[in-house]
Amino acid sequence: MSIVVKGLSFSYDQRIVLNHIDFSAQKSQFLSILGPNGVGKSTLFRCILGLLNGYSGEILLDGENIRKLSAGEMAKRIAYIPQIYYPSFNYSVFDMVLMGTTQQISVMSSPGKKQIQRAEQALQRLGIEHLRDRGFTKISGGERQLTVIARALAQDAHILILDEPTASLDFGNQIKVLTQIKSLADEGYTVIQSTHNPDQTFQFSDRVLILKEGNVLAYGRPSEIISRQIIQELYDVEIEVMSLYQDAVRVCIPRSVIQNQSSDIR
Repeated sequence: MSIVVKGLSFSYDQRIVLNHIDFSAQKSQFLSILGPNGVGKSTLFRCILGLLNGYSGEILLDGENIRKLSAGEMAKRIAYIPQIYYPSFNYSVFDMVLMGTTQQISVMSSPGKKQIQRAEQALQRLGIEHLRDRGFTKISGGERQLTVIARALAQDAHILILDEPTASLDFGNQIKVLTQIKSLADEGYTVIQSTHNPDQTFQFSDRVLILKEGNVLAYGRPSEIISRQIIQELYDVEIEVMSLYQDAVRVCIPRSVIQNQSSDIR
């Protein structure tokens, strides 16, 4: 499955939010959309999901314009994982995942053996089958995020769109969630996430789309386009991009930290 965005522009009243956005995300690819708050990441997702129609340009799913696809057809292709999800009731983890199969059955039907099996497989795939009967609101933030991702897998869509999936997680859960997301891309899913964290982009993403004020500032491989100048322009902070393990890993370090450490050494 692939997404191709061509010349996408969107405005709220007279305010331009997205200005001629071009990019693509292919099968087995993990694309991160990097940028500060208010640059249009959420609006871009709403356009791709078919929730906003007043845009110009094209959004293609496997070559088909999404304007020609019904909501049911979109749900078979794209699963959306929100940043924070709090249900009104304390459903079990299994029931939360099973909800991902609702588009596969008619309105008056109940999930059958196929849907139950799909939910169980999604739990096993993410290593959270032991949480099956736990209440969703009673598990950790990382476990809740993995549950929502499992629900997306049960939906059987092969394009996953994640809105800042690690925003409220501690460091350990961030690594666990991103490792699982990366492995899904490696297995053939098309994955798009929004993020504020350039280090995560370096470590997990195949491609990065950098947005500033609704415009594409850069697009390509993280190692080729994330630089000290780009980060300073995005976030108005001075950093250095450091290379580790023979350039297998890169990290962004605040220049003030480097200067302080240099002073301590002297």
